[in-house]
Amino acid sequence: MLFPQECLFVLVCDDSEDVSSEAQTFTEILVSSGQNQIEQDMSEVFSRLLEKLPRVVMADEESLALSHARKLLAVTYYGGPRLVADYLLVSPVAAARFLDVFALCLSQNSVFTGPLNQLAAKRPLKSGFMHSISEIKAITSNAHEEKSEFLGSQNWNKSRPYEHVKNEYELPNMPPWFVHVGSRKLYQALSGILRLVSLYIFTDSRSEGSYSVLIDILLGHFRNLTSELRTREHRNDSWQSWYKRTGSAHLVRRASTASCILNEMIYGLSDQASTSFNGMFRNKGIYVNSNGNENARIHLIDCIGSILHEYLSPEIWNIPLGFSDTLEQFGEDGDINLHVFNDNGMLHQVIIEGIGIFNICLGEEFSSSGFLHTSLYMLLENIICSNFEVRRASDSVLHVISATQNCPTVGHLVLANSDYVIDSICRQLRHLDLNPHVPNVLSAMLSFVGVADKILPLLEEPMHAVSMELEILGRHHHPNLTLPFLKAVAEIAKASKHEADKLPNQAESYKKDMNAKMSELNSGICMNAANMQEEELESIIFEFNDSKRYRRIVGSIAGSCLVSVTPLIASADPASCLTALDVIEDGIIVLSKVEEAYKHESETKEAIREIIESCSFYNLLDTLGADEDETVENRLLPAVNKIWPFLVSCFRSKNLVAIKKCCRTITTVVQICGGDFFSRRFHSDGAHFWKLLSTSPFQKKKPFSKEERTPLQLPYRKSWTEDSSSNPSEISNLKLQIAILEMISDLSKNKRSAPSLDPVFKKISGVVVGIACSGVKGLQGACENALVGLASVDPDLVWLLLADVYYSRKGNIPCPPSDEFPEIGEVLPIPSSSKEYLYVLYGGQSYGFDVDFNAVEIVYKKLCAEVFTSQTYK
Repeated sequence: MLFPQECLFVLVCDDSEDVSSEAQTFTEILVSSGQNQIEQDMSEVFSRLLEKLPRVVMADEESLALSHARKLLAVTYYGGPRLVADYLLVSPVAAARFLDVFALCLSQNSVFTGPLNQLAAKRPLKSGFMHSISEIKAITSNAHEEKSEFLGSQNWNKSRPYEHVKNEYELPNMPPWFVHVGSRKLYQALSGILRLVSLYIFTDSRSEGSYSVLIDILLGHFRNLTSELRTREHRNDSWQSWYKRTGSAHLVRRASTASCILNEMIYGLSDQASTSFNGMFRNKGIYVNSNGNENARIHLIDCIGSILHEYLSPEIWNIPLGFSDTLEQFGEDGDINLHVFNDNGMLHQVIIEGIGIFNICLGEEFSSSGFLHTSLYMLLENIICSNFEVRRASDSVLHVISATQNCPTVGHLVLANSDYVIDSICRQLRHLDLNPHVPNVLSAMLSFVGVADKILPLLEEPMHAVSMELEILGRHHHPNLTLPFLKAVAEIAKASKHEADKLPNQAESYKKDMNAKMSELNSGICMNAANMQEEELESIIFEFNDSKRYRRIVGSIAGSCLVSVTPLIASADPASCLTALDVIEDGIIVLSKVEEAYKHESETKEAIREIIESCSFYNLLDTLGADEDETVENRLLPAVNKIWPFLVSCFRSKNLVAIKKCCRTITTVVQICGGDFFSRRFHSDGAHFWKLLSTSPFQKKKPFSKEERTPLQLPYRKSWTEDSSSNPSEISNLKLQIAILEMISDLSKNKRSAPSLDPVFKKISGVVVGIACSGVKGLQGACENALVGLASVDPDLVWLLLADVYYSRKGNIPCPPSDEFPEIGEVLPIPSSSKEYLYVLYGGQSYGFDVDFNAVEIVYKKLCAEVFTSQTYK
């Protein structure tokens, strides 16, 4: 009798729908007959199939293993909760034996079983992209182009993220090591058995408390691993010695297998698993779903909480995933097999997938139970993991969680829980030696949020900690964290800039509204005690104070960013210097916008004060902030005054890329602050700028001073310049000089910044004309643009400098238009040598070449046509 039944159970799960349908119908008739012999036979079949399961799976016979697993699945389904309970609940030993069977079938001990061609064919690709990258671009473009209020939410379908990620990354997913054991069909059969057993034990009224026993057995593997890791830390053992210890690596694999089983058991309690079984067996009345029972739901939440407690143990997440991670941080460079890192990565991947499965099972209760708050930081942390599979799993789980929590994007999810994430970041920033990855997590979080403007009020505390780490002592203690911290500050500065762009318009609009109300008051239309209630005026003052407070927060954060990165402008590390200059530009723009908004707020404040006095609500004057210290509002010029010496120091360095970037930064800063503030500074420090123009790039430069030959090197800094034995190429020097000429052109063409060049105008004009007269092809265009800009300030001087050279060799000198004007030769006598040209006298030295009169003629005629002629009679 047993053999025909086993054949029937195989056909129940057949791939052919017609065959499986007929087999299921016959099996249901057989099971519903109620004969005791049928139940005994099914119990015997279940025990025998379960006992043989590991040998069949490990025998490398795919078809035999699949048919055997499907028979066991069908027996488990039709046997029901009673069959499972009678087998598992006899004793804890029976439950442990059942879990050991599936641990053997799903373990990593069989990683190297199977032929090599199967291993190569089923190996997953290591390349791919993360959905979050394209999502960030979409969020940013929506925020700027459509001016959406909330991270591009207007054009996002809430049902899209989960379906989109589900096609790429299904949860629960086959564990990464099982690809070497069997096919996906085999894993689906094995996981189906675990899901059914989990559902039956959880919903059986006779097995109260037994489900927790199963969970504790599996969590024991995690506790053993955590205990061993804590012992390693207590003994200060290296990772090499820990892995060489017998059984240490095996603990990691056991924990991975236990995590896989736990994930499948919890998924078996979800609505999605119930729907899957109903579709497979086409019968909806055999088992009971647990979601309707409130006590069962509470029990499920408790079980998931105990699992997450072990999943999120810090010791587990500190195990290294490669040589570039923890090993280098602690100075370990021993011999560790690569498969050890692979095992650690698979453990992290399965745990992360488990968090996504728990979220699917609980739905919105995943957040209300506090599980989202405890796991979100870890998921963001692994977004920047060095292991691609771990990184991809975190990305997909974040999207799944966003969909189930009714968040259109991951950015919305992070934003909704940003206070918990920021709190975790602040807590770990206090212990950077133990948490060196925190700055990268902060950058990842800000990137996910997009422009991050909505969480700016929460960034003041972490910004203070970051500022401390970017000071001299902080950089000395953690030199490898300087650039990650700078990247985090750059993200914060970008967010501040995005938010500051809206402040002046908002303040001006509010000012117009107050002026309109004041006009109505003066005209007598309204604003008497009857029409203007005190509550309404209180609401206006509250809104005004709230906007003022937010403006101060934006300015304070931008000021902290500037203070943090200013010393790093002079850094010898090119990446740090370039990042610092980006922050300087964004920070200066923010402070200018904040001060512009403050001017509108001051006028608005006076209008509100007049309204209060007109309505005789004098008790509201105190809420208007009459005694506030207004000196803190002047941040822009004091900040620039501190930044300027470091900008000059950047020009004195040998980092050409940083100097080119510094030229653009100086242009932006001077145009924002006004040229008058910089005129004295250009007079005293401009020599460091112009000396880079006054020497030909094709001539070998000599050091100008002893300090430049032996620069001061602080003991905690790396020596970046000593490694370069050769001087920069001529093309690099030409590009640098083009950048300086573009800076001169931009400053002189802008009326606000042009006064900065007044004290050095003759010097600059002489240098630029000297370059133009030398005829260097790569600089001609930049020289002409610079001369056009200088001519917009003082066309007479520029004409004299060019005409002095142009007419010194020209044969046909034009006559003056009338006798009132002297001859050109009298105004510009022919020099006896090239050193007596006006541009040499003003510029200080020649460019290093003889005068190219063809180039002089081209430049002179072009400026005559574009500048001098049009300005003759103006």
